[in-house]
Amino acid sequence: MKNSSILKNIDLFLLDLDGTVYLGERVFEGAREFIKLLKESRKDFLFLTNNSSKSSEDYYSKLLNMGFEITKENIFTSGQAIGIYIKTIHKKEKPPAVYVVGTSSLKRELNSMGISIVERLDCDIDYLVVGFDTELTYKKLLDACELIRREVPFLATNPDLVCPLDGGRYIPDCGSICIMLENATKKRPVFVGKPSFIMVDIISNFKEVDRNKIAMIGDRLYTDIKMAKDSGMVAVLVLSGETRMEDVEVSSLKPDLIYGSIKDIYEELKLVFGG
Repeated sequence: MKNSSILKNIDLFLLDLDGTVYLGERVFEGAREFIKLLKESRKDFLFLTNNSSKSSEDYYSKLLNMGFEITKENIFTSGQAIGIYIKTIHKKEKPPAVYVVGTSSLKRELNSMGISIVERLDCDIDYLVVGFDTELTYKKLLDACELIRREVPFLATNPDLVCPLDGGRYIPDCGSICIMLENATKKRPVFVGKPSFIMVDIISNFKEVDRNKIAMIGDRLYTDIKMAKDSGMVAVLVLSGETRMEDVEVSSLKPDLIYGSIKDIYEELKLVFGG
């Protein structure tokens, strides 16, 4: 057994979704059983995704349809995180107004949190928010460049370059969109999702859990593992998504534990938790 006994004292498990729990519409073997084991062992958990193209409600419906027995409180997205961050830093009496380079789902998420969505540049705009936009248009890019030129604060949900799909395919994610805007404007966004300390602080505060009692399980070195290592969490890498073993060997980011898939974690933790 590979030092997985360190997971016995974890109070909060953070689980990435794409590439960790499922890929596309295919649930990885052992994922449902792992969640059931955590519940039986009275361990708290959050599905923590950087994918802002869908709202927390979208993810809740998807996971229920996939057979996971969860509540809405078990889901936290980078879209929710950026909404909380905006409300934390916003000092005006009026509700924050944002221009969103993102999907309709992200706009609904932010609007449900009391944030006004602005579609026109001739209105007062407090923040530019860029997400994983599967509805991207060139007009949105033009508008974003203009807002950055006006020095409107440039925020982004996540730095992921690609989103993995089934069959080894992938599509550009928020990080790739931001690189395009950064090259055009010479301005970098403030990223709120993994691996940002902003995301860590939000979770640690509302869950009231010390960081050394949190484990992050994910498939990406530069988001999941970096966040865990930078903040003192236990970093658990699965090789079922973006990262391959050869990537780990050449990276300065070294996970505490490495597994082939979530099924392998489940099989070991059954023994650790005495299941």
